[in-house]
Amino acid sequence: MMFHGVVPPLCTPLTDDGEVDTASLERLTAFQLDAGVHGLFVLGSTGEVAQLTDTARDTALRTVVATAAGQVPVLAGVIDTGTSRVIEHARHARALGADAVVATAPFYVGVGEAEIRAHFERLHAALDLPVVAYDIPSNVHSKLPPALLGDLAHAKVIAAVKDSSGDLESFQRLLDATAGSGAGCLTGSETLADLALARGADGIVPGLGNIDPHGYVRLHRAAHTGDFTTARAEQRRLTALYGITEIPDRSRIGRVSAALGAFKSALAGRGLIACARTAPPLLPLTLAESRAIAAHLETAGLGRVS
Repeated sequence: MMFHGVVPPLCTPLTDDGEVDTASLERLTAFQLDAGVHGLFVLGSTGEVAQLTDTARDTALRTVVATAAGQVPVLAGVIDTGTSRVIEHARHARALGADAVVATAPFYVGVGEAEIRAHFERLHAALDLPVVAYDIPSNVHSKLPPALLGDLAHAKVIAAVKDSSGDLESFQRLLDATAGSGAGCLTGSETLADLALARGADGIVPGLGNIDPHGYVRLHRAAHTGDFTTARAEQRRLTALYGITEIPDRSRIGRVSAALGAFKSALAGRGLIACARTAPPLLPLTLAESRAIAAHLETAGLGRVS
């Protein structure tokens, strides 16, 4: 039951000098809990895990674990280039109170299927926490094969998969491969959540859930009860809201700067975090882009949170 429902991948608020803003992170975590989310994912791609120092990672995880106080499971990203580094992060996350860890395939060096299998088997053997396999080929440049994930799920090496590939056909193969294993299948898509749930997804991990967790909770509740007319309507509204990520000028900044900058600008506009800063090398949005995002939120009826 740990891997179901709405599990937002939290942004990591930063201060003007680049430190983790714990007061803002506490406020953001409480906002998610108030919305009725089913879990919290700290130190994922949306949390800028690859840009944070080890000290900042510790501060973010410790803050969320303390604020959640056992109300929902806390999943910790232990993303790094190689197996030994991932195991070290995972053991540290366990000591800080994480309920599960989330790991990608190794990256920087090219890996084959046998190496990916060995990576997750070694992580499982080294740790007495559930392991979630994170499929995000756009960032790590290798795809986790559904058949391999099925093998790992049935062998109880992994307890769940977070699929951020954006490939519904592959997600269907994942559902088929893991059927009967007990492993959870979660989609990381903000815009295809209703379709993934209709296909049998156990839950959703939407970055946009930072800004509107209530909407994703309503979407999940409707889909869970079989009311896909309501789920589709909520998805259309959320897809329109996701348009904030298209506002930043992509000729000036990259895909990740645009998306995370939009999320953080929206969170600052809603009064949930104090500063929209992203971690280097990600570049900030312009004032005009931030104002356009604020106007988009106003049109969507998402004002400041009291």
